[in-house]
Amino acid sequence: MRWREACGLAMLLGLVACGDRRAAADGADASPRAQSATHYREAVQRGRAQRLATLRAPSGWLSYTGSGRLHSGAHSVGSAADNDVQLPAGPAHLGVLQVDPQEGVHFQAAAAATVQVNGQPFADGRLETDAAHGTETRLMLGAQEFYVVRTGNLFGWRFRDPQAPARARFRGIDYFPIDPQWRVVADWHPVPAPQAMVLLTSIGTPQPLALVGSADFVLQGRRYRLQVLRDGAGQRLFLPFSDRTSGRESYGGARYLFVPAPQGDRIVLDFNLAQNPPCAFTPHVVCPLAPVGNRLDVAVTAGEKNYVGAH
Repeated sequence: MRWREACGLAMLLGLVACGDRRAAADGADASPRAQSATHYREAVQRGRAQRLATLRAPSGWLSYTGSGRLHSGAHSVGSAADNDVQLPAGPAHLGVLQVDPQEGVHFQAAAAATVQVNGQPFADGRLETDAAHGTETRLMLGAQEFYVVRTGNLFGWRFRDPQAPARARFRGIDYFPIDPQWRVVADWHPVPAPQAMVLLTSIGTPQPLALVGSADFVLQGRRYRLQVLRDGAGQRLFLPFSDRTSGRESYGGARYLFVPAPQGDRIVLDFNLAQNPPCAFTPHVVCPLAPVGNRLDVAVTAGEKNYVGAH
């Protein structure tokens, strides 16, 4: 699975450092520290606005309306009740999937179905299933979308629809107050080469990821080390973590930090930008949980709170 909905953190973190210079140019009366705090708060608020816009987008996490497991063999697919895989909308008979752990997934469209991939007609062929690296084949049915994902030898399907009820119901996210003290500059310790690491997901399946280093820092007088992973095929780094608010004020399985790759021996962890995982918003995706080493024995009262409109 990918996490592409996380937005512009490198830009936001950079804005903080610019606060004093920009305030001086404005000729404000406040102290430099107050000006910097104001600009920092504005930067976090812009990041939150971008995050909300991404969630509300026609292709955001709120657009998922269907999902399920796929076993080996042939599966008829469509919205009609006589299909093996019944979609919540779309063509009555979309086509047939052939699933094989060794050969992968093959799709043949029904004669009456109109299917496109990357803007081109698609009637028969192999479906890529590597959602973690963003290479899965997405079958477009007008504005709706169907695709297959694979984790190990487990296959599943996903369906997205811009008319999803969750998009219409969405009223935003609750947050902890913005506090610059939760912007932590940590020591960065990269590993010589990415190491394979497997996390459990929200449904208990294994999710392979790449460990690229660790971040060491002090919170409330105690030293912590978080394992840092690579965000799919991208260059961002990914830190799933839990803390003493998890399952109470914040989402239980984990919250996520996405940060740009550091250029030196420091890495900025801004917990004011901590996000709920996609599975907080929809039951139709699975999400990696925080590894044991990323469970913080402190209440991180920063970032997103539990989503009150949860499924």
